[in-house]
Amino acid sequence: MSLISAMIQTWHGGRATRAQLSRIQQQRLTALVRCARARSPYYRALYANVGENFALSDLPPVTKPDLMAHFDEVVTDRSVTMARIDAFTANPDNIGRMLDGKYLVFRTSGSTGHPAVVLYDQRCVDVSSAVAALRTFARGEDFRAFMKHGKKTAGVFADHGFYLACGMSRYLQLKMPRRQTKITVDVNAPEAEIVSRLNAFGPAMLSGYPSSLSLLADREDLRIQPDVVITGGELLTDTVRRKLSDRFGCYVQTHYSCTEGGEIACECAEGHLHLNEDWVILEPVDSENRPVAPGVRSDKALITNLANFIQPFIRYELTDRIILHDEPCPCGRRSRWLEIEGRTDDILTFAGGVKIAPMSLYKVLEEVRSLRRFQLVQQSPRRLALRLTAPDRPAAFAEARAALSAFLETKGLREVEIFCDDSEPRADGGSGKFKLVAKGGGEDGGG
Repeated sequence: MSLISAMIQTWHGGRATRAQLSRIQQQRLTALVRCARARSPYYRALYANVGENFALSDLPPVTKPDLMAHFDEVVTDRSVTMARIDAFTANPDNIGRMLDGKYLVFRTSGSTGHPAVVLYDQRCVDVSSAVAALRTFARGEDFRAFMKHGKKTAGVFADHGFYLACGMSRYLQLKMPRRQTKITVDVNAPEAEIVSRLNAFGPAMLSGYPSSLSLLADREDLRIQPDVVITGGELLTDTVRRKLSDRFGCYVQTHYSCTEGGEIACECAEGHLHLNEDWVILEPVDSENRPVAPGVRSDKALITNLANFIQPFIRYELTDRIILHDEPCPCGRRSRWLEIEGRTDDILTFAGGVKIAPMSLYKVLEEVRSLRRFQLVQQSPRRLALRLTAPDRPAAFAEARAALSAFLETKGLREVEIFCDDSEPRADGGSGKFKLVAKGGGEDGGG
């Protein structure tokens, strides 16, 4: 599949009827399962008792810990191993470059705190680009204004590390080095530096994590007039949406994606997140993986990425709670749409009123490679507890504390105590949601 082919197929998919989308899903699922069975020892064993004429429900669900534990057997290219991935990602210059000239490599912890390594083959990259090009904008008038003002795009994300946003951005920059219409501003840079770069660039589109953009919106020295603001990575609440819209005087929208599943849903002008059903299958399920009816909130979801053939994610468990709607949307799109209970980690407030967005702290800790899982809990304006799992806990904590302390110093915070909590990272006992960065000392630290 070429990029042009992906664009054509995505264009047609956006105009398909529900019946046509169902047929497209079945055709692509059949091809994906056939590839997984033929080339992945893990899936070959998993599907040993699954017949050739299978239904989606016949395929056993999979989880992140299990896929990561069997990474070398899951991938469909037998030359790719976790050892080679570790060696490749040890060199930061490889961010945005393809392993063996074939695969982009991403790392993520995700909402459960379990780290993951995700590969994208060229098909997956091209499909992601096609969906972004054709379905990003909820309203036509925003797209036209964006084009009129030079397609200048600024993303306030982590500008280092093998994360999806950073990796894809650098991949495109390496492919088109002369293109000057897109910049990534490091979310962990000093706010004054972020503001200066955004003011100098003057983006037509501003994107970033909702919590980070909310903090930037409080800066009186930020003088930009974007045509649209598009958030991602966290749940966009109605309060933050209104705040950003009032501050920047433009339409604010979001989308629903994850590294493993790709671009799952894009927002329409009605504020509904429409599934990209031609490229993903999303199943709302209860705690026992039984289907949940439309209009009913699920306990979790199962995602199948129909574009990724190097590392199949087939009925892969996501902890997000969703409500799937099958009633027609006034916008005219035929795909189903959803409501989502996404991650809502806490903005932490330190001595002197210094506020730090959760994603900034999360990205610092993700760079500590010795951590297997982590959870940062603020117990007071000058005291942070770090819960962690690692092969060598004392060494991992020492490295993490040094990284956090160095980052906090850039914010003028030099007297924050960081101690190692003997507790394991854990989810909230009531909601079941896991916060990587949280306030308070309750069950999930989110009191």
